[in-house]
Amino acid sequence: MSKIATLEIDGKKYEFPILVGSENEVAIDINNLRDLSGAITMDPGFKNSGSCTSKITFLDGEEGVLRYRGYSIEELSEKANFLEVSFLLIFGELPTAKQLEKFENDIRRHSLVNEEMKSIIDGFPKTAHPMGVLAALTSALTAFNPKSVNVENEKEMYEAVCKTMAKFLVIASWTYRKSVGFPLNYYDNTKGYVENFMRLMFEVPTEPYKENPVIIAALDKLFILHADHEQNCSTSTVRMVGSSHAGLFASISAGVSALWGPLHGGANQAVLEMLEEIHANGGDAEKYMAKAKDKNDPFRLMGFGHRVYKNFDPRAKIIKKAADEVLNTLGVEDPILDIAKKLEEAALVDEYFVSRKLYPNVDFYSGIIYRALGIPTDMFTVMFAIGRLPGWIAQWKEMRENKEPIGRPRQMYTGQTLRDFKPLEKR
Repeated sequence: MSKIATLEIDGKKYEFPILVGSENEVAIDINNLRDLSGAITMDPGFKNSGSCTSKITFLDGEEGVLRYRGYSIEELSEKANFLEVSFLLIFGELPTAKQLEKFENDIRRHSLVNEEMKSIIDGFPKTAHPMGVLAALTSALTAFNPKSVNVENEKEMYEAVCKTMAKFLVIASWTYRKSVGFPLNYYDNTKGYVENFMRLMFEVPTEPYKENPVIIAALDKLFILHADHEQNCSTSTVRMVGSSHAGLFASISAGVSALWGPLHGGANQAVLEMLEEIHANGGDAEKYMAKAKDKNDPFRLMGFGHRVYKNFDPRAKIIKKAADEVLNTLGVEDPILDIAKKLEEAALVDEYFVSRKLYPNVDFYSGIIYRALGIPTDMFTVMFAIGRLPGWIAQWKEMRENKEPIGRPRQMYTGQTLRDFKPLEKR
């Protein structure tokens, strides 16, 4: 017999089914609450509301667990590459060698971006934030690919996935090249996906670009760690926009805009801005550790702790090793990164931080890696978007295949009640 929850309002009782997920998560199905009782739930930020069922990502913040399609993030980051993980998220299973080769080749086939897109990017000033440019260019792709994707047609959906993965990587790199005045670059079909990103960003016509396998491996891991994270702000936005049957590019563009916010994808940018502030004020890490512990001081230590992970961020453990390898390989001498290392070392042993489980999170380490690679601070969120792209696609695809209804939250009105209109001369 299935379990039920009983809600009593003004002496009248209503029963609602209790749902249990595959990892024993419990939800009360209030789908008929308003129809039965006339009442709604109030949950600002939707922290206690489930908007959908999903087979893509499992996250347990209390235990520090993150899994894609049942595979642990630790095993995937160690044994798979980013395109394998992308295929897994979007299509549900890890690809065979033949499927992976075809996926990579089909992405290459769609990597050319319409030349008229250059006119759009030319319209932005060099000072425009890369995320604003990326959102606009992603939305503009709709104009060059106007045909609506039939999600029930496997071939059409696959083509749309490859097209999105290919073109998004190219236009993401264009946002950087525009800002520094470099000529726009093109995909090299002899290179892999992550390798292409680095040369799309940094190759110049005057000299050959030299690949560094340690850097490629670190970026590959970072993209995997960012690939999906359940129903966060940008992912929920992609699903919400897609629920109106807006196209894939339009929905992804909305996700880019949501990710841009400093409380979401801008967190790793905030880490570097904090480090630069500390450096500008003398570089005393211990002083700022003390400020962070002082409840009367408004200073906040960015990149420590996590809203969802109450124990530790499993992604941070993985990327810490990659960050150490990158810094050691490049031999970077940077006072900003020196401050970061001091903060990290102190937080891992300081009783105040340890007892509150305020460990360095993935944003802390990703910011360190990006700075070491010479990626500008305002490009950090673009890097996040590249990693998150397959998760957005997977969530959009799942939402459409599940035939989910259009998103339409309710509200509680707290404004004026009915009042008479006053003519202009009497106001």
